[in-house]
Amino acid sequence: MTRKSNPRIVSFSGIDGAGKTTQLIEFKTWLRDSGVSTTLLTFWDDVVAFPRLREFLSLKAFKGDSGVGSPEKPLRRRDKNVTAWPVTAMRFFLYAADAVNLHLAVRKLRKTNTDVVIFDRYIYDELANLPLQSFLTRAFLWLIAEIVPQPDIAYVIDADPLAAFTRKPEYPLEFLRRNREAYLRLARLVGGTTVIEAASIETMGMRIKKRMLQELFGSDAEFYDLPVLQ
Repeated sequence: MTRKSNPRIVSFSGIDGAGKTTQLIEFKTWLRDSGVSTTLLTFWDDVVAFPRLREFLSLKAFKGDSGVGSPEKPLRRRDKNVTAWPVTAMRFFLYAADAVNLHLAVRKLRKTNTDVVIFDRYIYDELANLPLQSFLTRAFLWLIAEIVPQPDIAYVIDADPLAAFTRKPEYPLEFLRRNREAYLRLARLVGGTTVIEAASIETMGMRIKKRMLQELFGSDAEFYDLPVLQ
């Protein structure tokens, strides 16, 4: 049963190996089983601009591996962990283009009857790759905030970097540590972000659902026959 209204936007972000996909799939299934219609968009596949250029830079220019790393088959990715200043300058251009694409995508989705649009990653996953201590970056964050609609709920799935590296060995452990700190710092800068602290899969899933019920549905929870969570 679907109530016609602007869809709520929910995004999942975090370092590689944090368990975003596990939580996202479980969350989507929970909504679907409760009669809530959902649409899932993957930021890297459905939003980013110039995907071929980015693939070329990662595989050819930076000599990185492709695919998804696993404990049995670790990879050596080279894209967002490359921090040379010319690369950072190029990121400003690419991320601005992504922000425009994201704005258009969300505007289109607002006209649908979908109850909840779930983003597997959002613009925040790119901004966490920038030098957040820089004044120029802070100004860029302000610009992006003017372009990109803020999700109704933006989740950051926190994780211990070592555990994340063990699950998904693609980037150096030291980079994952820096990247985690960048996500937490960005959450404070942009505001409106819910950090889900590292815990068991079940506990994290319960926290995600509670936040969803409290902030988005409220009195509509009964309409959607969503369970009351203690």
